[in-house]
Amino acid sequence: MDINIIKTIVTGLTISLGVIFPAIAIGKIGTEAMRAIGRNPEASSKIQTAMILSIAFAEAIAIYVLVIALIIKFV
Repeated sequence: MDINIIKTIVTGLTISLGVIFPAIAIGKIGTEAMRAIGRNPEASSKIQTAMILSIAFAEAIAIYVLVIALIIKFV
């Protein structure tokens, strides 16, 4: 097999496997935040702030995976 074909396959696997857990985490964060707001609507601003911060950290992991995949592909 050609090295470019191997790089393309590894890049695809890196992206597909690397974003599974951040996607699950973001869904779980959103679900639990909506449950918490449903139980205590007065605390929605504090919950929303913590939720957005947590989603940003989970999304950062997916961005790191994208950077690693691009390094694999083009280096």
